Amino acid sequence: MFYLASRGYRCIAHDRRGHGRSSQPWNGNDMDTYADDLAKLVEVLDLKDAIHVGHSTGGGEVARYIGRHGAKRVAKAVLIGAIPPLMLKTPANPGGTPIEAFDQIRAAVVADRSQFWKDLSLPFYGYNRPDAKVSQGLQESFWLQGMMAGFPAAYLCIKAFSETDLTEDLQKFDVPTLVLHGDDDQIVPIGASALLSSKLIKNAILKVYKGAPHGMCSTHKDQVNEDLLAFIKG
Repeated sequence: MFYLASRGYRCIAHDRRGHGRSSQPWNGNDMDTYADDLAKLVEVLDLKDAIHVGHSTGGGEVARYIGRHGAKRVAKAVLIGAIPPLMLKTPANPGGTPIEAFDQIRAAVVADRSQFWKDLSLPFYGYNRPDAKVSQGLQESFWLQGMMAGFPAAYLCIKAFSETDLTEDLQKFDVPTLVLHGDDDQIVPIGASALLSSKLIKNAILKVYKGAPHGMCSTHKDQVNEDLLAFIKG
């Protein structure tokens, strides 16, 4: 955002309900409500010709927003390391992640969520790979962001990001869309996400970052910034 704002673009970020500095209600920790919250923000700020950029679960939020509310206020969309179309392994989605993996995440959050965030930072940024250049500061920032999420949101959003089928939402996209994904993403494996979503979205542009992890917006920020700017200008 700093990169784009420094180049004259108005940049707006919202903290998802239950996360960051947003209020922490027990209800509404599901993709439909996330999308409706976004729609309310867009309406209140009267945003037009906006470019929606969503990373990870945020990519699901962008997809469900367009699926539920249309793209009349959207100029373009960008999905980065995003969860669509569906993370969960099902008979129709054999390349997905088994439910047991998400059950383990839920158990870890309940048992010791602070330690869970610390442990998760390693695969999130690819710091568990040989010769990885590790930033302790980035790990601590990740931990802080995790701990700023309310407990209900941290727990309930797991179901939202893993079990929400966004296939039909992607098929409703009618704006230019850029899909960025790392081929070493250990959190949202590329095979069940970007490689599928880029085919479901009409005329989507897919760009694969070789060796990039899930946290590519931090580890590969210069490249991401350049690709975003080029897409915005294009």
